[in-house]
Amino acid sequence: MKSFQMFDFGGPLKESDLPDPKPSGHEVVVAVKAAGVCHSDLHIWEGSYDLGGGKRLRLADRGISLPLTLGHETAGEIMSVGPEVKDRKAGEMVLVYPWIGCGICRVCKMGFENLCMKPRCLGVHCDGGYSDQIVVPDSKYLIPLDGLDPVALAPYACSGVTTYSALKKLGPVIKDERVLIVGAGGLGLMALTILKAMGGKGAVVVDIDAKRRAAALDVGALAAIDGAASDALAQVQAALGGPGWAAVDLVGSPQTAGLAFDSLAKGGHMIMVGLFGGQAPWPLPFIPMKAAKIEGSYTGNLAETRELLDLVRSGAAPKIPIQTRPLEKATEALEDLKAGRIVGRVVLTP
Repeated sequence: MKSFQMFDFGGPLKESDLPDPKPSGHEVVVAVKAAGVCHSDLHIWEGSYDLGGGKRLRLADRGISLPLTLGHETAGEIMSVGPEVKDRKAGEMVLVYPWIGCGICRVCKMGFENLCMKPRCLGVHCDGGYSDQIVVPDSKYLIPLDGLDPVALAPYACSGVTTYSALKKLGPVIKDERVLIVGAGGLGLMALTILKAMGGKGAVVVDIDAKRRAAALDVGALAAIDGAASDALAQVQAALGGPGWAAVDLVGSPQTAGLAFDSLAKGGHMIMVGLFGGQAPWPLPFIPMKAAKIEGSYTGNLAETRELLDLVRSGAAPKIPIQTRPLEKATEALEDLKAGRIVGRVVLTP
């Protein structure tokens, strides 16, 4: 099989010809038809996260070994199954759930493998979808597409379920109050469409890029505000109809976190998703004084992914802008994502 692998953090991905995998046990081999390029891929490619104050979290120190095939947004066709697989067969089109844990710890048994302390995530700790084949360790991580387009569906394995899980954490308030969404990249546009599918009242979006703000309006944002404007907070609260009750920060920088927090009413709820990096910008006394709830959200679990695809099958979620590129352009796609040249999502097609 042909894979594009990372041999050096930050270096160009290199084509590798590897032996075709043969599944054993509960394993399934999937022929990749679509592999989304996610901002998390960019962090992994760069090799670290910015912790602020000159500190960095280096992935080489956290069990990420090279060479590695990136790609955790994967959809494709089942090629072959191991002898223990009874619920899937060759020829089925599936979405691959990548956030796999050890399977035996407490959080895994509770259904939250995405929060496992010993993860085996595809495209992060194990080889992923920047390839023409991918090995999935168990058929339970495959969700039938039932005729849906694999290119359109691949991003739901990360940007989709990540934003769905974050919005779910806000609870029923999304049906009654406008939500602030900070960031109109692939995650932000996906969040807008999913919020609509969930019956949400709507969202005000903040982004510093004019093209992404325009894209947000195209997929249904109630307002799109320049986060770099000197009166951004006043614009946000005006568009929300006053201090807000719900905010989702999909960027995760000191500036975006500060704006999201400052936009909240007393008792408001803020979900932190983005991993851009830095340190929290607000004074600690303001958290109890505002009685605000700040909650982190990391991807989503398998059950939520199944729920999300049910929503997509219902036709309630509008499509986000997607551009396809050949697998050979994987490094170029990462570079364009880093430079902010992408609106929506890039999906690689082997």
